[in-house]
Amino acid sequence: MGEHRVVPSSTDTMEETDRLGGANIWTVIGASGVGTMIEWYDFYIFGSLALVLASQFFPSGNQTLAVLSTLATFAAGFAARPFGALFFGRIGDLVGRKYAFLVTLVIMGGATFIIGLLPTYAQIGVLAPIILVLLRLLQGLALGGEYGGAAVYIAEHVPDKRRGFYTSFIQTTATLGLLVSLIIILIVQRSMSPESFQAWGWRVPFLASIFLVAISLYIRLRLQESPLFAAMKATGRTSRAPIAESFGSWSKWQTILTVLWGAAAGQAVVWYCGQFYALFWLQNSNQEVGADGTITNLGNVPAADANVIIAVALLLATPFFIVFGALSDRIGRKPVMMAGNLIAALTTIPIFSLMWGYTPAGGNYQPVVLVLLVFILVLYVTMVYGPIAAFLVESFPARVRYTSVSLPYHVGNGYFGGFLPLIAGVVFAIALRNPGAFPVDPRYAGLLYPTVVAAITFVIGMWLLPETRNNPIGAVAHETTEARANPLVLTVLIGLTVLALVLADQFLTPALNRPEFNVQLFFRVLALVIVLAILLTRLLRRDQPEVSARPAD
Repeated sequence: MGEHRVVPSSTDTMEETDRLGGANIWTVIGASGVGTMIEWYDFYIFGSLALVLASQFFPSGNQTLAVLSTLATFAAGFAARPFGALFFGRIGDLVGRKYAFLVTLVIMGGATFIIGLLPTYAQIGVLAPIILVLLRLLQGLALGGEYGGAAVYIAEHVPDKRRGFYTSFIQTTATLGLLVSLIIILIVQRSMSPESFQAWGWRVPFLASIFLVAISLYIRLRLQESPLFAAMKATGRTSRAPIAESFGSWSKWQTILTVLWGAAAGQAVVWYCGQFYALFWLQNSNQEVGADGTITNLGNVPAADANVIIAVALLLATPFFIVFGALSDRIGRKPVMMAGNLIAALTTIPIFSLMWGYTPAGGNYQPVVLVLLVFILVLYVTMVYGPIAAFLVESFPARVRYTSVSLPYHVGNGYFGGFLPLIAGVVFAIALRNPGAFPVDPRYAGLLYPTVVAAITFVIGMWLLPETRNNPIGAVAHETTEARANPLVLTVLIGLTVLALVLADQFLTPALNRPEFNVQLFFRVLALVIVLAILLTRLLRRDQPEVSARPAD
């Protein structure tokens, strides 16, 4: 597809200096970025401590089941992210960008702090995991509204020709949030005995977040509303029904699904594979016995060492988010993101195969080599993630940008990415039960999932994804979202979505079923609710006036 054409408006002609509203550009980026990093920190310390939390909040006796339950709880936060995206996205498009991401910061910080105070399974029984899941859902709702708000807020302040460069700073916040979580965990681990950390020390990173949130809240309260949004609001050009306007026609759904399958899904699996799953895979010390009696080990790297390995690799790779964001200003968003997906699809399994040879389980433990290999994985992350904030904000019109940006991003990262450790664990378990059924060794079977999704994103992206770097940020309407949907394209995209849902229903949710809770049934009811919501949105949209595709008078 060619350039993604947009319809100009009066806000397109706003001088780039006027967009700052008198603020310093680095103040805007710093204030937005620090808050977003802290929210990522809050969200990711749960994943960084997954193995410890498994022993605290779930019944003992079956370590594998406890770990899977913890990963499922970790994934629950991701499942809530698209709903947070819709809820807070609507607020951001109705009330303002600043207000929405102030609220998300408070919710995230409060939920994280309470996790640090939560009694364990040994103390209150089954209430412990139930409350933990509820708090995790709150975290997911908050994060669903945070990222889109911060990305849109920065993008609406910065010069058009350097949007990839400036928005790439917000892209570093997710990795920096994970890095900070690992550093704080390491500091706490090194300051006490392993027994003390297991007993109570794990609570410190959760409790510490309240101080970080307070600092960020103070900084954000000093920010002004985006001048571009303020100008739209002053002239009455904001949307009255952002959700209905964002998703009220098949052409708009075609745009959403194109962004999801052609960018966000692949970006998500590359991100979570190169950072989170790499950490989990390295430090997993369980010995699994296959159906044929073969014993399969994963990394068996000491937890503290694994944290250091990932932290150093993240620190080395983080500047490349900015490098590839800036490169996308020169050659386009699409070439950089598609190259990252293709390389990741081709080389992820070979890299993990090399990694295993340098782990304790592989017999030749070389932490420095592991840092280098993880660094390469994170380099792929920077290619797919560095330009995507600019791409997303350029793909949707200003009046519904917060809502429209947030949904495909958080569906991709919430489901395709957030469920990656769990899906990979389920595939690993299936591979153990069925020796020879997969084209790779069982220890790498879980990696087939991110490999396939990244490959699909490359194909869909090369076919359908538009180049957006020349889109004016103040466009009120985009012609590609107003034109009639292409039946073939829409059929392919809906078919992929249905296939993903069926596979999840048949293979993922049964592995999560518990005697006290039927996850598969819940998943089916949730899918039905979403379908009904889409139909309702279309009905509501019929009552909304169309945005003119002509330039503003």
